[in-house]
Amino acid sequence: EQFKMVKKGLKERKTLLQLAPHLTRPISLITPVKNNFAGLYYFIGLKVYDMLSGNQTLGPSKWLNKTNTLHKIPTLKSNFASAIMYYDGQIDDQRYGMALIQTACKLGTIALNHTRVEAFEKNKAGDLIALNARNMLNGENIHIKAKSFINATGPFSDHIRLMANNNLKPRVRVSKGVHIILPKEIMPSKDALLIPETADGRLVFAIPYQNYLLVGTTEDETALKEEEFGPTQKEIEYILKYVNQYLEGNITATQVKAGFGGLRPLVQANNTTNTKELVRDHIIETDNSSKLISILGGKWTTYRLMAKDTVDVCEMQLKGTTTACTTHLKILEGGQNFSTKLKNEILAIINLPIDVVDHLISKYGDKAPLIALIATKTEKLSQRIITGAAYTYAELLYVMENEMACTIKDVVARRFGAQLLNWQQTLELIPLVGNEMAVYFSWTEKEKQGNINLYLLEMQAMIKNASLTI
Repeated sequence: EQFKMVKKGLKERKTLLQLAPHLTRPISLITPVKNNFAGLYYFIGLKVYDMLSGNQTLGPSKWLNKTNTLHKIPTLKSNFASAIMYYDGQIDDQRYGMALIQTACKLGTIALNHTRVEAFEKNKAGDLIALNARNMLNGENIHIKAKSFINATGPFSDHIRLMANNNLKPRVRVSKGVHIILPKEIMPSKDALLIPETADGRLVFAIPYQNYLLVGTTEDETALKEEEFGPTQKEIEYILKYVNQYLEGNITATQVKAGFGGLRPLVQANNTTNTKELVRDHIIETDNSSKLISILGGKWTTYRLMAKDTVDVCEMQLKGTTTACTTHLKILEGGQNFSTKLKNEILAIINLPIDVVDHLISKYGDKAPLIALIATKTEKLSQRIITGAAYTYAELLYVMENEMACTIKDVVARRFGAQLLNWQQTLELIPLVGNEMAVYFSWTEKEKQGNINLYLLEMQAMIKNASLTI
């Protein structure tokens, strides 16, 4: 069963890279080992992995000697014998999610953000026939009728399941994981570092990520929470403890640029007490009473298979047959005309700084020239919003007009991705972005200040919770 999961995941990984070439890339991971017996053990394991991969491989695994390893990661401490290197895929998950939504909308989907499900309506047989939702920005009620309802709410799946049928038992356990962001100078490498085993049996990764170093993760069972959270001081210390065992420089919390947390939905297979042992594969449940279809568990790598399996179940429910899935052939928005010529295409429109051009291409793919065209309209639109970062007023206008960005946090955190990378820059961006959005959306002075202060307070609480000084 595990082999089947791995093989399925490897095939899907390759598909992911092909569907959004601007948001994905192969990356090599290097694992230092203390002695060559351990090196041989891992190498044999990875060769089996290579064989399993077949034509889905992103590159053959290698056993590196000490010199080659230090050439690849110069700041690695030299208390190791050799290292193992294998390949995996890296995605910009935030932008990938946006590309998925935009692609779906282009094909006829209607997407509502800032909308909360409040209650279902049922017919006499108990089947779901409609739902009542609320627009969280203006308080308006929304009534949606449908023949079938799919619950794809990740960690919040049980909440929706019980809303449809309060006799159901919970199926999802939630695990909390956090990452921190460090300056890339700590590990100036295009390869990632995989720390094979912590004292409590976890893995820690240090991965080059958008001109920074992304380090994580932790795994702890947690209570379900709606509000966003970042790392605590204890979690930062935990991650740094292992990073310092492998990297030179005595890295401290003062060097942390940002951090973020997430909830992993793990399907409850039995009453195991350890979330690390719960399955991350997905299951699809159809509630016999309400006919609600729930997709539970899963992970980014297999999102497309999860959707395919879920829609197959939905089609069977509606018409008793299924149609062939073609999503493995649909290149996502931003990737359809993605090529190496984009840089010159943008520079032919407007002479933007190279870091801005690279940023636009890596985030928006073949849509980047549209932002360059916006930048030609006025002097201000071509300018950076803050010094030291590649975000421009043209990009801000683009995400408001084309990506449903309605709040300051939508722009700064969810479209730019600044909150994930640099809290200092986030604090600088909030009032400046707020000023522009106030003009675009005709906010009153009171609304503008309220929106700015709301996000600033949230960020300050997150920084305080991490015991950092920004």
